[in-house]
Amino acid sequence: MTSPREAPPAAPEHTALSVSATGLGSWPGTDPAEAARTIRGELGEPNLPHLVELPDRGVGSDPVGRTAAMLLELAVDLQPHGWRLVDRPGLDHRRAASALSTDVNVLADVAGAEEQPGSQFKLQCRGPLSMAANLYLHNGERALLDSGARRDIAESLAAGVVEHLRRVRTAVPGADIIVQVEEPEIAQVLAGTIPTASGYRTLRAVPEQEVSAQWRQLVDSLHAAGARQVVVALPVADAPFELVLDGGMDGVAVPLEGLTTGQWEALAAAAEADKGIWLGAVHTGRPVQEPPRVTAVVDSVLRPWRQLGLPVSRLPQLRLTPSTGLAGQSPEAARRILTRLSQSADALNQVVAEG
Repeated sequence: MTSPREAPPAAPEHTALSVSATGLGSWPGTDPAEAARTIRGELGEPNLPHLVELPDRGVGSDPVGRTAAMLLELAVDLQPHGWRLVDRPGLDHRRAASALSTDVNVLADVAGAEEQPGSQFKLQCRGPLSMAANLYLHNGERALLDSGARRDIAESLAAGVVEHLRRVRTAVPGADIIVQVEEPEIAQVLAGTIPTASGYRTLRAVPEQEVSAQWRQLVDSLHAAGARQVVVALPVADAPFELVLDGGMDGVAVPLEGLTTGQWEALAAAAEADKGIWLGAVHTGRPVQEPPRVTAVVDSVLRPWRQLGLPVSRLPQLRLTPSTGLAGQSPEAARRILTRLSQSADALNQVVAEG
């Protein structure tokens, strides 16, 4: 919570100086120290290293359980149908919280051993609507059904991620913190196609105004706590790009493959509004034997960029990412993907330098 005697610093405006690369969070394996060293080694300046997520560790290391461990004054346990809100923390909740704490402690050790730890760092969490779609009430129904439960989750998440941000900042002192908010279910939430627990019906659509308000609550809380940038990660299908502006997000992350002309136009509008654009430029929906060549990655970005009439001077608003998290890849393939993204970002920076 914010001290009444000292307000947190306002987040500075995002002023990207070059195209850069980052990962979306998840990583193969179960060793957080090895993963942290690899990620930080492959994503050195000007790229963006991130807090490691290792879902292979099991209960509590999955995306929903991990974010549930950040919730403030809400507890969960794991049932056969998924994570359920409960009155007090049990074993499952403690396992999730312990894994998250371990990762932050390991980060502090790895970063502390570096001569130049870097100027920026990213953490990830599920967004409030996707959490409401994946948490269950005592009666077995999804929390998304209940407007009061949605509100409680959004408020708890906003407060909890701020506390998580402060712990991460202690692990990487002096680094600008960027937050990636993942909303993989947002299109279904808005369309009213999330199934009930029984699967026989679907839940009513959540109004866009509520989605926008919950995002803005989270963004405002993180900015007030000093986050430099808050970016929402969306699936490409039916991605509600217009809500990114209404919800106060500083940018949007989306897979490049499958973007329609209309979606590219929406991204162009976001770029012209000085939003960050994170493109999933290497497809990782299946195991990758060898990433595409740098020239192919660069062409997949530059061709539509130029067709939309966007100047190369705006390319530094780009971050290149995999299209998904990398937990489904082999460790060596995951490393090669980050290497290729970094190389492709360098190539795009040469385009910027040449004008």
